Amino acid sequence: MKVRQDAWTEEDDLLLAETVLRHVREGSTQLNAFEEVGDKLDRTSAACGFRWNAVVRHTYEKALQLAKKQRKQRQRMLGKDQGGKKKLLYTPPVEVNEEFSTTGVSMETAVEFDTQPLKQPESFDLEKMVEELNSKHAEAKVPANRFTVSQPALVTSQTGTGFQHGGQGLTMQTVISFLQNYDSNNAHVEALKSENERLKREIANLRKQNEEMETKINDLEQNTGVIQEDYETLLKIMNKARKLVLFEEEERPATKFKMDRNGNLEMVAE
Repeated sequence: MKVRQDAWTEEDDLLLAETVLRHVREGSTQLNAFEEVGDKLDRTSAACGFRWNAVVRHTYEKALQLAKKQRKQRQRMLGKDQGGKKKLLYTPPVEVNEEFSTTGVSMETAVEFDTQPLKQPESFDLEKMVEELNSKHAEAKVPANRFTVSQPALVTSQTGTGFQHGGQGLTMQTVISFLQNYDSNNAHVEALKSENERLKREIANLRKQNEEMETKINDLEQNTGVIQEDYETLLKIMNKARKLVLFEEEERPATKFKMDRNGNLEMVAE
């Protein structure tokens, strides 16, 4: 059996869980924890976020609730001014690339990124992502060897699909990985739906059998009542017949006999 080189191990899951719980407990964010784990494991924060939401979180749900409770207690101790603010425990390093290569064309120019605050998108739009990728490839004809970055890495999230992106930039591999995970989730959902339908049919059959058994039980109870009534009537008839026989025997007169001279017995009429 072949194992993917980028497959998650138990140690990776444990590191992810410990890091997320530590960030939540100390007042940081889960996104910041995903960035830290991503840098340690050489993965994107999107992959870490998807792994947490799809697999690891279900195992550590109670620990996560306990960490949130400890965070609230810590905020009460620090007071509203200091306890209510989110503080990031991890600051991802900003890499400055000396060369940016594309297929076939290379030039030297200076490109500065916009330092305006980036708004977090409300939903994940695949078509928009593809357009951004195409625009990046088109703009790649003007490569740069100098970058001026003054903002932390872009981080977007959508809890519904578990997709998060940050740190290393949007790449085609990120899109492919997300679509593969999304497809596997759809297959899992379809399997759950089919299992749910099967259980519904089984429950309907059991209910039908239960109704049939209840009908049979009611019929048997009615038949038992009729038999009991017949039995009691028969006993009454037998008791009445027995009493009549005894009464007739008591009223019957005793027969008298008389012996003649020859020694013969003769019935004497009363």
